[in-house]
Amino acid sequence: MADSYIYVIIALLPLAASMLVLQVNPYHALVIRGILGAMAALVYEVLGAPDVALTEALVGTMLAITLYAIAVRSSLVMRLGVIKDESIKADDDRLFGQLMNELRTIFGKRHMRLELVTYTNTQALHRALMDKEVHAICAPSEYSDEYGDVPGDEKQPYQTATRVQRIYEIMQSELSSPGTTLTYVSTPDSGKKHP
Repeated sequence: MADSYIYVIIALLPLAASMLVLQVNPYHALVIRGILGAMAALVYEVLGAPDVALTEALVGTMLAITLYAIAVRSSLVMRLGVIKDESIKADDDRLFGQLMNELRTIFGKRHMRLELVTYTNTQALHRALMDKEVHAICAPSEYSDEYGDVPGDEKQPYQTATRVQRIYEIMQSELSSPGTTLTYVSTPDSGKKHP
């Protein structure tokens, strides 16, 4: 009965593993993975395998979490192509700032960060979308008539187009900014355009 604490620690392993699998936030999953690795290292040490415990602590916990953190951080980015134009009016600049703040809020709920990638002209901007350099583009409507207007909508100051269906669905359901028209563009191999 003196070793009952070992059974408690071992019982916590599947509990921590279940929490890890069910976690939605990838950063919380990293923390839980660290706790799981530390508990496993403790169990190995208590059961008399210090070499395995040290390996679990160094490789299974510290190295794995570091690599996972780098992978999570680099994969949760929504790249938005924009035109660098100094001639934008103050009202348009204010609308653009509101639109970017709203996009940051929308994607922040999904633990993604918004990265703006600037291009000098519309041809480079549209080519970047088709070449999959960016996930979406946003440009003043005067520059971006290539994808056309969404039927029934009045002309908006900005037009946003995306090639990723899920990003389109998220933005369509949550974007409330009146300053943009949203368009879904198929990939170049399908040759179709969907408003």
